[in-house]
Amino acid sequence: MTTLFVEADGGSRGNPGIAGSGALVRNEKGQILATRATPLGKASNNVAEYTGLIDGLRLARELDPDALVEVRLDSKLVVEQMSGRWKIKHEDMKRLAAEAATILDPRQVRYTWIPRKDNGDADALSNEAMDACAAGTAWDPAASRIRPAR
Repeated sequence: MTTLFVEADGGSRGNPGIAGSGALVRNEKGQILATRATPLGKASNNVAEYTGLIDGLRLARELDPDALVEVRLDSKLVVEQMSGRWKIKHEDMKRLAAEAATILDPRQVRYTWIPRKDNGDADALSNEAMDACAAGTAWDPAASRIRPAR
C-alpha cells in the first residue's frame, strides 16, 4: 500500500489578521507531488492551520484515495485535537476538524507533530498565501518557490 506524507501549515499576521495556509504532499522518496496555498482573508492562526490540513488531505485524496497518509504539522493543537487526545472547544475548530475527518477514512490517517524548523516548505506556501492575500491577488502556483517534481 502507498504511503503519502502531507505537510501543512497556516498563519495569520495579527490574530485574527491576514491569513493563509499551505499544504503539500510528498511520496515515500520525499518528492513533492502536489502543492496548494490558500489566501484566507482575515482569519485566526488556528483557522489557517486547519485549512492547511484540509487542503493537504484533499490533495492526498486526489493523488490516491486508498493511500495511508501521514500528516506532519507543527501545530501541536491540531495534531492533538485530530488525534482525539485534546477536546475541541471552539466552534470554528469543531467545524473544521469535522470536515477534515470526512476527507479520508480516519483509519488511513496518522498525525505527527514536527518542529517548525522541519516544516519549512509548508510554511513558505502559507507565507505565499498571506502575501497574495495582502496584495489582494490569488496565489500563483507558477510563481511559487515550492513546486511539485516533474
